Amino acid sequence: MTKYLISFPSGAMVFPDEDLQAVSDASHAVVQEAKDAGVWVFGGGIDESVPPVMVDGDGTVTEGTYPQTQQLEGGYAVLELPSREAALEWAAKIAVACRCAQEVRAFQYDPAG
Repeated sequence: MTKYLISFPSGAMVFPDEDLQAVSDASHAVVQEAKDAGVWVFGGGIDESVPPVMVDGDGTVTEGTYPQTQQLEGGYAVLELPSREAALEWAAKIAVACRCAQEVRAFQYDPAG
């Protein structure tokens, strides 16, 4: 089976403040559904209050990140699924719960994983 990354930037979630609880409940319900189905690997939201750092091979830590990933934020889920079609179905469920479109990417095959 293939692992799929299903994600969205935090700015894509646009809804009235009074809908926050409903969105949260719907999102948690989809996560539970994925866990119950045995396809959930990992997921969560990036903590945007914690700045990223770079760690070099010698252990040197510097503030910041790669320029192309400066806007890495939002929510992510990794699901292990039998097909791309299944990934698209789960992405649609997450899109409904989070009220925004989802990006779907496949991880490369890892024979050890």
